[in-house]
Order: sequence, then C-alpha cells, then structure tokens
Amino acid sequence: MGSRPAFRMYAWTVLAFILAVILWGAYVRATGSGAGCGNHWPLCNGEMVPRGATEATLIEFTHRASSGLALISIVALVLWAWRAYGFGHPVRRWAAWSMVLIVVEALLGAGLVLLEHVAKNESLARGWSMSLHLVNTLALLAVLSLTAWWAGQDGGARPRSEGIWMWALALYGVIGVTGAIAALGDTLFPASSVVEAWQADFSAGSHLFVRLRWLHPLAGIAISGGLLFLLWRKAPGRWAATITALMFAQITLGAINVALLAPVWMQLVHLLVGDLLWIGMVLCVASTVGKDALVAS
Repeated sequence: MGSRPAFRMYAWTVLAFILAVILWGAYVRATGSGAGCGNHWPLCNGEMVPRGATEATLIEFTHRASSGLALISIVALVLWAWRAYGFGHPVRRWAAWSMVLIVVEALLGAGLVLLEHVAKNESLARGWSMSLHLVNTLALLAVLSLTAWWAGQDGGARPRSEGIWMWALALYGVIGVTGAIAALGDTLFPASSVVEAWQADFSAGSHLFVRLRWLHPLAGIAISGGLLFLLWRKAPGRWAATITALMFAQITLGAINVALLAPVWMQLVHLLVGDLLWIGMVLCVASTVGKDALVAS
C-alpha cells in the first residue's frame, strides 16, 4: 500500500510520455515521414536499426522506438497496479484497458504502414484508418488519465452512469476526427495563401479531404458551445473554468493555424492543447459523476 503515491506519480508520468509519443506521431504525418521505414513492420527497411538513414527514416524510426517504450511503460503500469491496489479497484480496471488499447494502437500503426496509408497517400481509405487511429488514441489517453486520477482516490466505488456526459465525450471525439481529416488535407494539399485555401475548401475539383476541412472549425465552435453550457450547469466550478479557458485557447490556436497555413509547429501546438482539453474533459466527467464525494478539490 505504501507504493500508491509513487504509483500515482508514475501513472501521470506515463500519461505525459504517451502525449509526447502522440505529438511525435503527428510530426511524422505532418512531415510526410511515415514511409521512412518503407512498408516494413516492425523492422525498418528490413533492419532492426536502419543504417545510412535519411531524415524521414530517422523520424519514423524514432517514433517506432518511442512507441515501443510506451508499450513497456504500460506493461509496468499494469503490473504495478495489480500489486498496489486490491481486487475491484478502478485503478486495476483502467490500467488493464490501457494495456488493451496500447496494443490496438500498435496494430493500427502497423496497419497504416503495411497498407501504405502514409506519406503522400491520398486514398479515402487513409482517412478512415486515420480516424480509427485517432479514436483509439483518445480512448488510450482517457483510460490512462482515469488510471492516474483513481490512483489518488480512497474509494473503490464505480461512478454513476450519466448518458449526457458520455454524449459530451463522444461529441468531442467528433471534433478530433474532423481535425485529423483537416490536418491530413493541409499536409497533402498545402495552400500558398489563405484565400487559395478558402477557395479550395469549396471547389468541386478539390480532393475530399480539402472539401471537408471546413467541418472542423464548424464542429469545434458549435460543439464547444454545447459543452460549455453543460459544464457550467453540471460540473464543479473549478473544472468548468479550467476547461473553458482551454477551449478558448484551442479555438484561438485553430484560427492562428488557419491564418499561418498550418505550419508543422502550430499543428503540434494545436494538437497538444486539444489533447490536454480532452484529458480535462475526461477528468471532469470522472470527478462529476463519481460516487461518495469524489469531486476533485
């Protein structure tokens, strides 16, 4: 039992590391480096450690290596959770789910490589596979956040089921998926000016990924408005204020990203704040629907 404070710190550290891995994965996509290891997996260009590697190969290989470390860190998380917490405690359950989802994450990443849904691939199938990858990534962040959060709670009670909060999280996922498609369109079909980008969004001759870009800001603003209404009616004031600030920061960053024509560094900043906002939403729901006054102070 004395290892619980250390476990909690480790769980938050694992979550932070997974965030870094996700950001590097976005860097791989934004720089077109996804084919840096060819269509080989788990080997890189047929080798365990590539020699004479190009920049794209180094970028992709680094992502694979960090993903491997992420898998190892979650295996340790699960084993430690089983040792530090008793049967039925939520920490065990959420840690176990993190193990399932990190394996699925690896398989989805392998699928992107083996199906060649990387680099300059413009197929609609790539949009579907990226969207599925994004949904699994959000789920992984959610269960890791819940593992760390429950590690600091004394009770082992299950949270109440409130459908409206589940719908809120699902709608935030819609923002994430439309954002992934918009980012893919920016990567594959860069524009030279904001006017050109705007015209391409509504041109019948543009690729579907480009013509869908406008859905992301529309979904972001509309859904955020509904989420804010829900937060200020049902969530603790501290959570509502924090998430409101993150939402306005994210919308502002989105506008800057569009104005700057989506440079790689801004895409990463936008993604980071979006992931932090998602984690905040998940923890807000956990603290709001939990039993026995499990509201974070």
